[in-house]
Amino acid sequence: MFRNLKKSKLAAFLGAAAVAMSLQAAPAGAATKLRLGHVFAINSPVDQASQDFAKLVKERTKGEVEVTVFPNSQIGGDESLARDLARGSLDLAFINPGSLSGLDPLLDIHYLPYIVTSFDEADKIFYNPNGILQKTLRETMAKHRMQPLGFFELEFRAVTNSKHAVEKPADLQGLKLRVPGSAGIRDFFIAAGAQAVAMPFPELFTALQQGTVDGQDNGASITYNSRLFEAQKFMTETNHVYAMGAIAASQRMWAKLSDAQKKIMQDTANEVAAKEIAANRKLNGEYMEKIAAGGVKVTKLTPEARAEFRKVADGVWTKLEPVYGKDRVAALRKEVQALGK
Repeated sequence: MFRNLKKSKLAAFLGAAAVAMSLQAAPAGAATKLRLGHVFAINSPVDQASQDFAKLVKERTKGEVEVTVFPNSQIGGDESLARDLARGSLDLAFINPGSLSGLDPLLDIHYLPYIVTSFDEADKIFYNPNGILQKTLRETMAKHRMQPLGFFELEFRAVTNSKHAVEKPADLQGLKLRVPGSAGIRDFFIAAGAQAVAMPFPELFTALQQGTVDGQDNGASITYNSRLFEAQKFMTETNHVYAMGAIAASQRMWAKLSDAQKKIMQDTANEVAAKEIAANRKLNGEYMEKIAAGGVKVTKLTPEARAEFRKVADGVWTKLEPVYGKDRVAALRKEVQALGK
């Protein structure tokens, strides 16, 4: 019995010694390693912003925080990234809240048609931290355990098709248009008389080539980079929806950072988002020129035509009040009216 007791004490001593040695071997001040995912193409303005974010965070925290970027859907699509953020299995993401209506319908509110039609208007409505759009997105993301750090630009959406130029709402009647999952976009085209066809994006180019659908709604960058314009003859800069993305962190990860680290990440997110917006707007014009050079007839709406489209959109806003909340829609209307429309 005494022999077994001595062996037990020896084992305990050796175990404690091993733990002590492992703690001494662990480097003091080891870097916090974080993963950041997004769906955007490598070297796109959003990807450049994410890479800049990672670089600057490492520099400004003096190596305390290291961020590894996984672009181009390498670790999942928007909804998958958002769910991983909520679970805490992913640390950071540059995501499109408009793709997350399956997670929460309120994350789609900024896809209501014709909130704004110009970049100047977008700056005043979408990038107003006290406005109803950011307030709704921040509160809803927080509800799903995501910490929003900043907002960046995706693009204005346009309409392309292979049948005829779209110059007024009546020109949409009968067109079969592929639409995303957004309630605002779908209901807008249905209200204008188009056939809204839900379809996964990877199937879109073939569907356009084969005539399964006549057209689609996406902005200049997606239409050009995905070569969708090669299967289309007409494009109208309807600017019916302005899409904004969010830089988000997992609340689980965020809670582990020091106040100084949080401030650095917050400030850096705002900085890279502002640079991304400027870069994206410069490229938007270049993409439109390339699309036109590719043989697509590009149409810009007249003020009169835009007013007609707005009338269609107004009915959609009213229809979706039960989804987004009557008070939220009313607050958004008030902000838009303040622009002088």
